[in-house]
Amino acid sequence: PLCSNNNPYASFGATLARDEEQNLWSTPHDVTHTEADDDRVLYNMIVVRNQLDKDSEEWQKLNYDIYTLRQTRKEVRSRWKHILEDLGFQKEADSLLSVTKLSIISDSQNMSKARDILLKLSEETNIFPTSWELSERYLFVVDRLIALDAADEFFKMASAAYPKRPGGDRGDEGPR
Repeated sequence: PLCSNNNPYASFGATLARDEEQNLWSTPHDVTHTEADDDRVLYNMIVVRNQLDKDSEEWQKLNYDIYTLRQTRKEVRSRWKHILEDLGFQKEADSLLSVTKLSIISDSQNMSKARDILLKLSEETNIFPTSWELSERYLFVVDRLIALDAADEFFKMASAAYPKRPGGDRGDEGPR
């Protein structure tokens, strides 16, 4: 071997850090992340943060924003997963929520119905936090629910579990 004294674990930390940076969705090593708009927002924040001095106030603020965005995404995903499991999709919840670059909409005619349902979910329930921008990722999930004839049930359960509160609706309430 070229470098026999090379520690096989030396690059391990670097690989972890690189995976963490490439993973734009929720958890490190989640290979299901896709190059969606919300991923690009996070990616751009990471790029800017990495050019700053770690001791600077801007770095700390950006780091906090990145952490907050990731936590929000995890929370939204867990809300969806919770409802999917309640609908009886215990085994399928993760695969229903898994969206990659290879994901396709099952039927182009479902696209507008999926958009309508996603919009209704965002306007009439609290499944997404107030500041949340509609994510392309959940369009795929709703499309799968339509294909499984479970989209309307999902909406009903989301309305019950995460009702929109009049006035000061907060995205951090709801069942755990």
